[in-house]
Amino acid sequence: MTFRQFAYHNVIRNSRVYAAFFMASIFSVMVFFLYSMLMFHPNIEDKFLRDIAFGGMLIAEIILIIFTLFFLFYSMSAFLQARSKEFGLLLNLGMEKNQLNRLIFLETMILGAISITVGIFWGFSFSKFFFMVIRELFLLDSLPLYLSWKPFALTIIVFLSLFVIISISSVVFIRKKEIIQLLKGYWNLNEQDEYVKWKAILGIVLLLTSYSLVILSLLKMSLWLTFIIIILAVSGTYLFFTDSMLYIIILIRKKKSLYWHPFRLIAFAEGSIKIRENARMFFVVTIVSTIAFLSVGVVTSFTSFTAQYRELNPVSIFYASDWDNPFEEKHIMQIAQGLQSENLSYELVKFNVKKQTSSNTHEQVNLIKESEVNSLALALKFPLVDLKQGDALLVPNTQEDFGNLTQQEEQTVLEESSVPLHLIGEYKQYIFPSLVIEHRTIIISDEDFVLITEPLFGHGLKESYKTFYAFHVPEWLRTKDIGTDIDKIMVESIGTTNINPTPFYFVNPGLNYSIIRSTFSLLLFTGLLVAAVLLLAAGSFVYFKLYTDLERDKKQYDVLRRMGVTEQELVKIVNRQLIPQFFLPWGLAMVHSTFSFIYLQAVWVDLAAVSIAKEMLFVLIAFTVIQVSYFYLIRWRYLAHIKAS
Repeated sequence: MTFRQFAYHNVIRNSRVYAAFFMASIFSVMVFFLYSMLMFHPNIEDKFLRDIAFGGMLIAEIILIIFTLFFLFYSMSAFLQARSKEFGLLLNLGMEKNQLNRLIFLETMILGAISITVGIFWGFSFSKFFFMVIRELFLLDSLPLYLSWKPFALTIIVFLSLFVIISISSVVFIRKKEIIQLLKGYWNLNEQDEYVKWKAILGIVLLLTSYSLVILSLLKMSLWLTFIIIILAVSGTYLFFTDSMLYIIILIRKKKSLYWHPFRLIAFAEGSIKIRENARMFFVVTIVSTIAFLSVGVVTSFTSFTAQYRELNPVSIFYASDWDNPFEEKHIMQIAQGLQSENLSYELVKFNVKKQTSSNTHEQVNLIKESEVNSLALALKFPLVDLKQGDALLVPNTQEDFGNLTQQEEQTVLEESSVPLHLIGEYKQYIFPSLVIEHRTIIISDEDFVLITEPLFGHGLKESYKTFYAFHVPEWLRTKDIGTDIDKIMVESIGTTNINPTPFYFVNPGLNYSIIRSTFSLLLFTGLLVAAVLLLAAGSFVYFKLYTDLERDKKQYDVLRRMGVTEQELVKIVNRQLIPQFFLPWGLAMVHSTFSFIYLQAVWVDLAAVSIAKEMLFVLIAFTVIQVSYFYLIRWRYLAHIKAS
């Protein structure tokens, strides 16, 4: 048998230990390859979409590279610990340290080569489905499968480099150990609980302080406070697992009513050892799980905003024209021809808007007549307006406008034309985009509209008029290419002056929504894939530790069986030892995420008055189901190995 064959058979023989590492590595390679396929896709010609795709995928791939490097390094350390006796035996039989280092390097590169090959194979196999999803997210006509050397080369170079780095760094563990240490194994039989009381208390205090600051920040948000909260939470989490948990277990042991119980005695005695050994692993799993929860939670919260976007912008295309706008007729014809060229049916409602001054607020108001509002309401399937002469309805521009009509404002007079109005309430639907309407808009009866004949104070008769054009397009998502030239003029002019210097205002919700939807959907999809890698890795950390301790655990359970412990009692003991390892870091991650979501909710309320409570609850429930399922899967395999001893 050659040296390479020996390394290959070592990998095959230890396949059970390498299983979770192998699956997580394959999944990481597959996700990275899929992102690379999108980054280099030749059919994304739109510059904005190409920038979104490239930027989003680049960030995701950087995150994957950094985390995969850390994950591989941690995994290899766990494997080498599990096989320390095997390495000690090889050295004792005459193998030189350089040969052992070469053996570890070859084994790691064999695993890496297989992971890269299988990951790329599955990645390319799922590329077509991946492009179908992306095509729907970007609302593209087509996004076919293509073949290029760039995604393959990038994936192979990146992951081959990672495995080389891990292979070289892994031998440091063996180089520092003597043969006698390796033969004894990595596990220290010292049963003494090692913790520092002040660190234990400090860990709990730091966590409680970070949670308190989250609640405090809801009253007054600031960026520097956010960084402080993160630092306190991370530091408190580390001390919680290294010292606080051991301190809590010691306190429980002193309570004989809690501790002196047949199964609790074994669980707590073994639990303190597991906590001490796995403290750093619990810390890593908690932080990784929290990041996974937040990555999905943050991007899922975007869907709340996109879901309410149509409600806030019911008119498919809106064009507002001042009295001195020389492009009015040209632009309206351009929009109509664009809709016709796309074979889109539409209804056009023209609003003749008059400007007056309200006697209550002494501010300018826009006045539109009832019949024109009803024409648009019929198209949008909104409630019709039925006003008596002298009555009026306020048109809301934002969510805050609902219910803000005060009693003092119910009676007003249009000062220029001396027309009295009684505001009987608000129209219960949005009509116009909020950015278009600079002043309050009021719906009045056609009879009152005729009575308004005087110009706005300080202005001529023509200057007191304005025109709104509302296009209702049933297939409004297909309007993203309508009026792009007009929109470009708007963006360029407003971007330089912060006000609209043009005599018109154009907004196409279909265009804006396609950009928002593409960006948020890509973030969501990217976040889900990255979170899947993080969660799989977090579960793998626990898996590694379980199988690292498997031989020792077999001996312990074998002793318990000889003492008369039944199979059912053995399952109870296993449950009480496995549950903390799975659900302690996960539970703390859930608490971290809950307070983070509370903070995120406050941010969204300030930005867009959007509630994300349902999305956050869904994310937490979904991850709970995943964690419970993973626990039962690992417990099933663990019990099978224990019972087979």
